[in-house]
Amino acid sequence: MDLYEYQGRELFSRHGLPVLDGGVASTPEEARAIAERLGGRVVVKAQVKTGGRGKAGGVKLAESVDEAVARATEILGMDIKGHTVHKVMLTVTADIAEEYYLSYLLDRANRTFLCIASVAGGMEIEQVAEETPEKVAKVAIDATVGVDEAKAREIVEAAGFPLEVRDQVVAIAVKLWHAFVTEDATLVEVNPLAKTPDGRVLCLDAKVTLDDNAAIRHPDHEAMVDRSAVDPLEQRAKEKDLNYVKLDGEVGVIGNGAGLVMSTLDVVAYAGEEYGGVRPANFLDIGGGASAAVMANGLEIVLADPSVKSVFVNVFGGITACDEVANGILQALQLLADRGEEVTKPLVVRLDGNNAEAGRAILDGAANPLVQRVDTMDGAAKRAAELAAGK
Repeated sequence: MDLYEYQGRELFSRHGLPVLDGGVASTPEEARAIAERLGGRVVVKAQVKTGGRGKAGGVKLAESVDEAVARATEILGMDIKGHTVHKVMLTVTADIAEEYYLSYLLDRANRTFLCIASVAGGMEIEQVAEETPEKVAKVAIDATVGVDEAKAREIVEAAGFPLEVRDQVVAIAVKLWHAFVTEDATLVEVNPLAKTPDGRVLCLDAKVTLDDNAAIRHPDHEAMVDRSAVDPLEQRAKEKDLNYVKLDGEVGVIGNGAGLVMSTLDVVAYAGEEYGGVRPANFLDIGGGASAAVMANGLEIVLADPSVKSVFVNVFGGITACDEVANGILQALQLLADRGEEVTKPLVVRLDGNNAEAGRAILDGAANPLVQRVDTMDGAAKRAAELAAGK
């Protein structure tokens, strides 16, 4: 889960990192109250989960309370790279003498943690690495040791931080690692980490990504979820403990096992090329031991997507018995009918493996006009794409 900057700033503050005083507002009136509390001269920053806010006009300086309200009014409702601004953060201002960069991240490729530090902050780190690679230090972090003062000094020296700020940056590096580990983050980034004219070093930005897989250890993280930015179908699926991801196509996909579902997406996309570029509409893994109830929940979610024109249920029975899947399909259709929801989207079903013959017999015996059985994966994908194209 990516956090908004104001959420990252609050997280940093909880871990003792030096941040500027501020607040978040969703209306001009709230912005006025915050600006008055902060003394009038503030920076107003759009809260969107994308970069380039400054270039898009989403970061503005205000010299007074009235000007802060005007800037907030201008920014609220803006579109920045497809993201609508619903909130702004206001902070006190700070003059900047030098800008640095500091981050920790999960380095999946090398199966370790990595610190990236640079004395060339304020820019995209990728640009700095390309144009002046000598200014970017990359230091691997041993997860069993972490970042103590000695490791922090190694990082600071590798990046070439000025001598007069090294002690402050060392302290920040230790606290930032503590925040990274304690919050189960996969990324914490400060850009810029700024030196003020009086010699203080402050975290003027906060970019944080939390590991959703660790959410069970952090019930407080739930409050940071932006419901307005979550696809409603994905939210409904999460409430039903389903592994669902909304995509942009027309063929709903349900399978048991992430690998099988990923393969099914590829097969549907390939088959869809013959029918004008029909694509998968979602990823939905009902799991290895899914019951009929789970199958019914999954089908309910997929059929609720208005972009879905057909559904491909692809199941290889192992732990999941195909007769349970077949019953789940029929139960889901009956459930929707009982609710008065008209189901008109065709289902293409491929069953193989454990109790496949029994599952096929159940579907054949039901003779539901919406359900079509195809015995091969390629054949079923082609038929689902064909139906989605209206053929």
